[in-house]
Amino acid sequence: MNEIDHFFGELIFSRETLICFIVCFITVILSQKTSTIPPKGCRRLGLPPGTSNLDDEFDPKYNNGVPQGQEDDSGPSWRVKALFSYPLKSCAGVELQVSNVVSTGLEYDRQFTFAAYNNDEWNIRTLRNAGFNRLALIQPEIWVPDPSAQDYDPNCPEVQHKGVLLINYPRIAPAGWIGLLTKTGMALKIVDSQCQFQVPLDPPAKSKFPLVPVKIWKDRPLAYDLGKLLPASLFNFLGLDPNDKTFTLFRASAPHAREIFRNAPSKEELGHQPNTAFADAYPIHLLNMSSHRDVASRCAYAIPHLSIQRFRANIIVQGPSAFEEDHWKRVSIGGTEIHASCRTVRCRLPNVDPASGDRHKSEPDKTLKSYRRIDEGDRTNACLGMQLVPAKKEFVLRVGDEVNVLETGLHQYIKMLAPGEKVEGV
Repeated sequence: MNEIDHFFGELIFSRETLICFIVCFITVILSQKTSTIPPKGCRRLGLPPGTSNLDDEFDPKYNNGVPQGQEDDSGPSWRVKALFSYPLKSCAGVELQVSNVVSTGLEYDRQFTFAAYNNDEWNIRTLRNAGFNRLALIQPEIWVPDPSAQDYDPNCPEVQHKGVLLINYPRIAPAGWIGLLTKTGMALKIVDSQCQFQVPLDPPAKSKFPLVPVKIWKDRPLAYDLGKLLPASLFNFLGLDPNDKTFTLFRASAPHAREIFRNAPSKEELGHQPNTAFADAYPIHLLNMSSHRDVASRCAYAIPHLSIQRFRANIIVQGPSAFEEDHWKRVSIGGTEIHASCRTVRCRLPNVDPASGDRHKSEPDKTLKSYRRIDEGDRTNACLGMQLVPAKKEFVLRVGDEVNVLETGLHQYIKMLAPGEKVEGV
């Protein structure tokens, strides 16, 4: 082969290689585009993206309480500052301006959970578990049927399933040349940096999803196994093998809600049995802004801006002085009576930063334990916030609702018991 033939041979090879690269690149791009079409016939619940009632959470005005009963331009001095529902346990919350409350707590709260199969049963997985920090970066969206939507159809699956839970999370590029193409596409903004999939918000009783026991603490309620809907990209994001069949997603089943007995008002007292879905123990969790600011100021040496969102409360109130809620027994929020059943005993979950998914080695757990081990029922762990059981099965909560204390008294936490186990001395 002379020099001219050799030159043209290389040119042809390079051109074919380039064409092959372009075809592969386009194939990867098209395969990794995420649909942004809203679920048919539905509307999204929650505040508009980029807005929050906690934008001023670090304002010094929340360092101290204010007298109850005063009014300002925004309403009562003691009021609901923010509302959050956490539809997918241990993942990001959905901030709301208004929320229905049902027997299990804020509507849609902790109705879904991830679980792993070990020791011959499914066990929930949360930010407490090593290796699952990235759950904090998963952003669920709640979409509910909206008859006013132009594409509303009562017979479409989205409407028949009472809505859709959209689950968003960062895209993780796989290894090898596909990963290189994916990273290039994301850098050029022609590949979405987020992945997304959806699951039915409320599968019907006669659905294709099996009811399976899932262990949460010492309970094993039956729940819908939605594992067949999980995409490979989610496994990649969580650092799991996409072919691993020991990881799944559960949706709580209303007829199999977990009944609450310890510390809670009785069925005879309320007229209904308190219950919850995948919340740790109680329907609603409340935090006080001033209490949180006290904790944040003490561990500022390690975390300069400790967000109250680390503690994953449903109701955040402003007005009471720091830790005034420790002795609440009954309160009225927006005119509805709610029982403060016990203090919230804290674990190390708040050590995970919800914005980054990074786990701090000691804070705020270390600071909390230095001065908030106050409950005679559990001197090992610290307390921050209150666990609530509403006196009514259904009502509505709104940001700005007035908070009034109806009764105060002593609290003593009762540790979780196995079925049939009795409290000593009772």
